[in-house]
Amino acid sequence: MPSNDLAQTLGISRHDVAPLEVAVLVPCYNEEHAIGKVVADFRHALPAATIYVYDNNSTDGTVAAARQAGAVVRREAHQGKGYVVRRMFNDIEADLYVLVDGDATYDAPSAPAMIAKLIEDRLDMVVACRADRDEAAYRPGHRAGNRLLTGFVAHIFGRAFTDILSGYRVFSRRFVKSFPILSGGFEIETELTVHALELELPVGELATPYYSRPEGSASKLSTWHDGFRIVWTVLKLYRAERPLPLFGAFGLALVIVSIGLAIPIVITYVQEGVVPRLPTAVLSTGLMLLAFLSFACGLILDTVTRGRREAKLMAYLALRAPGEERRRS
Repeated sequence: MPSNDLAQTLGISRHDVAPLEVAVLVPCYNEEHAIGKVVADFRHALPAATIYVYDNNSTDGTVAAARQAGAVVRREAHQGKGYVVRRMFNDIEADLYVLVDGDATYDAPSAPAMIAKLIEDRLDMVVACRADRDEAAYRPGHRAGNRLLTGFVAHIFGRAFTDILSGYRVFSRRFVKSFPILSGGFEIETELTVHALELELPVGELATPYYSRPEGSASKLSTWHDGFRIVWTVLKLYRAERPLPLFGAFGLALVIVSIGLAIPIVITYVQEGVVPRLPTAVLSTGLMLLAFLSFACGLILDTVTRGRREAKLMAYLALRAPGEERRRS
């Protein structure tokens, strides 16, 4: 992005700021028919940006097409989008990062507006909320699944996005360099979203067009398989980030069952002075002990989680906000 445009965006003199380095990150697997268009479109939308295509063991002409279009092409051997994004975040040094899929379904001309929003509002992530322009762009199953999952995540972690599975995002450097990626597949978008919500980072959303794939390009998503993986990732993140509510709910359920089993035994004991169903009494006692153990585990894990959250927040705060790295002292 040219320095004078950036200065206008930040509302300061162009002599007080050097150009921000923008990196466009494109994870790619078998996108021979689409990757050339993606690189060309982003080169036109962000002429000063460096476009990186990370190939993930493609078996077609993806690498040749990306190189011919002028991208910097690298390779990640571990199969899975999460592994590719992790490698990109680790390897590439820039001030701003644009992450986009290599299937030519996202709108490259929206990138400057997303970057401007991130800088003007001093955000750490801007997500492109997809507004499909073609009926075939967004399969009904994927649309319904995205809405259900977005609502589920909003219920657990708080509402900030309407499209948590969007693969088109802009990040600040401090988000990228402080984000510990754990997932290896398409659930990476969910992990990015939950990380931002958990640390209550400043984030935003911008509606952008969403198009169908070019002819000859096929989706790598499996509606059910990847859907289950994403839901499982949300549950694992909930266990890791919200252990007290989770184990507290288990404990409460065990308490209710234990009391339900104990009530008739206590009534019989008060009336007759005997315990007629000893195995049931033992089971009730055992469930109550498990309930207290569940509460204790929740409290301990909640303390550990708070420590992890503080460590992640400290790593995040160690880096400066977008634009600050380039200001002159």
